[in-house]
Amino acid sequence: MALSRSTRVNILIGNGHFLSHFYVICLPPLFLAWQDTFHVTFAQLGLTVAMMSGTTAILQTPVGFLVDRFGARPFLVGGTLLMSLSIAAMSQATAFWQIPMLAVLSGMGNSVVHPADYAILSGSVDPKQMGKAFALHTFSGNLGGAIAPPIIALLAVTIGWRHAMLLVGLLGVPVVISILLQSSILKDQVREHVRSGAAKVGARELLFSRSILLFFAFFLLGSMAGGGVQSWLVTVLHTVKGMDVKVASTALTMYMVGGTAGVLVGGWFVDHHRKWVLVFAASLTTLSAVTMLTLNWLPPLGVGAWVLTFISGTALGASRTPRDVMLKDAAPPGQIGKVFGFVSAGLPLGGAITPVPFGYLIDKGHPELVLVLVAVLLLASLFCAGTARKVAGREEAAAAAAAGD
Repeated sequence: MALSRSTRVNILIGNGHFLSHFYVICLPPLFLAWQDTFHVTFAQLGLTVAMMSGTTAILQTPVGFLVDRFGARPFLVGGTLLMSLSIAAMSQATAFWQIPMLAVLSGMGNSVVHPADYAILSGSVDPKQMGKAFALHTFSGNLGGAIAPPIIALLAVTIGWRHAMLLVGLLGVPVVISILLQSSILKDQVREHVRSGAAKVGARELLFSRSILLFFAFFLLGSMAGGGVQSWLVTVLHTVKGMDVKVASTALTMYMVGGTAGVLVGGWFVDHHRKWVLVFAASLTTLSAVTMLTLNWLPPLGVGAWVLTFISGTALGASRTPRDVMLKDAAPPGQIGKVFGFVSAGLPLGGAITPVPFGYLIDKGHPELVLVLVAVLLLASLFCAGTARKVAGREEAAAAAAAGD
């Protein structure tokens, strides 16, 4: 049976999104191997993830404007290729400084993924299936992050970390070829015009409005917490709880798997209980924070740690689709792509901020504080979410009143 056009689009876009998450999360499991090879500190190792994510965060918004102006497909092809080949080139590093440099190049390629993906999905998928397409897009990215730690750890043990990086980096080449061969089905977003009588809002005014900045902070704080878990959970469980590295890596995998499954749960809830999205997101974010504190304070649990990290990841993942829906509701008609491009830059920025200071805490002998700070960041994000929701409602009412005058 031939696949439908929408399904083919989802597969093509999902493959690239899968790799973008895989490449970021495949780095932390190599920290111990890199420390042995290059004799560097944990803070220096954290700099690798920070520079990759920071580059993506800085470039994502301007790339979004370029995608809107010149089209998404060339940027998607070039970005995916740059991202992949930079990872492959890490296998040839002879000094540690080359790893962060290549991480920056990979981050440049990664900055294209979100603006190009959402522009293409908006123009290529039936509007009646847009929710499903967005959910599958998030699912594919989370899946890439979830399976990265065990796969890269297994490859590093069996063939060495250099061959492992070369192999996973070159996976991007067939993805790029498949996009080129089927580029005719990838259509750019349809540009909408402001309705007659409605006030035209400039890009700067929109992106720096109070509600959008609060949503940016919501995304940022949540990503900072997730970045702390993804980068340092294995090290914390090994150092504080005395867990075997394989057991600790599995705990991270369970967290990522839970986050991936949770996205689908959140999507189902949004479709059936739209008016409760804020309560749902807040409750699950709180549950994720409390579960992390429980893991931190209880004595070593062994396999029990897998259960707690799975619960924490599932709860946080389920809150993500409501988060995206709340942002969509706050965006003015016809400017959703621009808003998502700006606000989602908080995701890689959050991933860039936490690795180095959290690594510094570990270097100073306080790894037990990492998961406490993760919980604090999650709880702080709730304040931003609730306030952003209220402010967006007031701004929408004010704009409607102005249009009616």
